[in-house]
Amino acid sequence: MTIITDKIVFGGKSFAKINGKSVFIPYAIPGEQLEIEIVKSKNDWDEAKIIKILKPSPSRITPPCKYYEECGGCNMMHIESSMQKKLRMEMLYEVFLQNKIELGKDGNGGNIEIAEGNDFNYRCRFQLNNGGLCKRESNETIQIDECLCAEKAVNDYLKSTAFTERPKGRIHIFGSERIISEKKVIIEEQKEEFSNKTSQRIIGNKKKKLNLKSNNYFAGTVQNETNCVTLRLGDKDLSFDARGFFQSNLNVFEKVINLIIENLHSGETVLDMYSGCGSISVFLAKKFNKVLLVEHNRDALVYAEKNMSGINHVSYGLSGKNWVENCSNSEGKIDACVVDPPRLGMEKEVLNYLCKAKIKQIAYLSCNPATQARDCKKLLENGYIIKKTYLCDFYPNTSHIESLLILEQKSENGD
Repeated sequence: MTIITDKIVFGGKSFAKINGKSVFIPYAIPGEQLEIEIVKSKNDWDEAKIIKILKPSPSRITPPCKYYEECGGCNMMHIESSMQKKLRMEMLYEVFLQNKIELGKDGNGGNIEIAEGNDFNYRCRFQLNNGGLCKRESNETIQIDECLCAEKAVNDYLKSTAFTERPKGRIHIFGSERIISEKKVIIEEQKEEFSNKTSQRIIGNKKKKLNLKSNNYFAGTVQNETNCVTLRLGDKDLSFDARGFFQSNLNVFEKVINLIIENLHSGETVLDMYSGCGSISVFLAKKFNKVLLVEHNRDALVYAEKNMSGINHVSYGLSGKNWVENCSNSEGKIDACVVDPPRLGMEKEVLNYLCKAKIKQIAYLSCNPATQARDCKKLLENGYIIKKTYLCDFYPNTSHIESLLILEQKSENGD
């Protein structure tokens, strides 16, 4: 059958209607006339594949990657770069509109701005599966010798290490010219656990033992230096475990951190909820006298202590829920909050706390705008307004969207 695609939707597929039923088409671009075939049919939607492109979009290009459509990574490399960015901004706008938040209207967010970097050679963090990458919608492995999105250090490893000589299983690899050592690629070594014997509250470099029944507060030392990555970001050296989470696009991450710092007003105390290894916390110290870190992953918190050395801070090895229920009343007034939750968004206890605490400013960084929009809807209902909206373009050539919102409490006159 023949269709003309309407718009792109969250996830990167284009959308059309056939006899009132929604049809989603991967690798299509809005406005194209296509001959398609239905490959999956549900009660209220279908998925189709392109049989023939009858009238291509002016933005359609030949993908430069030899693995494209086979690899499970990129899904927008067939679209010219500026159009890709436009479509990702449209996806972000639509996600918030579904939650009845119209960005740019009613004082919310203004125009969507973009934090962007290179379209290629930007990604430093990979998971290799038996030495390669997974095929799309499959557990099969593609034997790659290069990834166009990878940083040079990663590609140097892929080109110089035969597929048969790469570690088997699921292995983490981190490679960047920003790494502060001659070795620019860290390959996951045999896992060792971090020390978890001491129950402590950590204030700056001083450690005060608490009489706790469980390890609600945590301090420890890095036990496996072979997986430790130390790199330069801005004017700071940051350390973390190659097996754990760290942003994959360092150039854009640096820009996003600068946006957070630029938009937050100076104050006494800032809360970094879901702080990870402290990659944002270390920069918040430029604007605030004390930084509160809340992170349930105590392995990451070990590195946060290393990164925050010499900075006035308090680290909590707790979930956001437990921090709200047990510790939030002990810290007094908080002037600003940075939130960078997992894909599920904020825990309801954290969201309820922010609604009640009336913290003046919130910088909300998200890897899932759908849950971010859901959370923001409640914040707006409780007196906040979106002052700035940024598309954080961490992953060019893909439909993956991350976003940064700066929210402020409305003043008494409603501004």
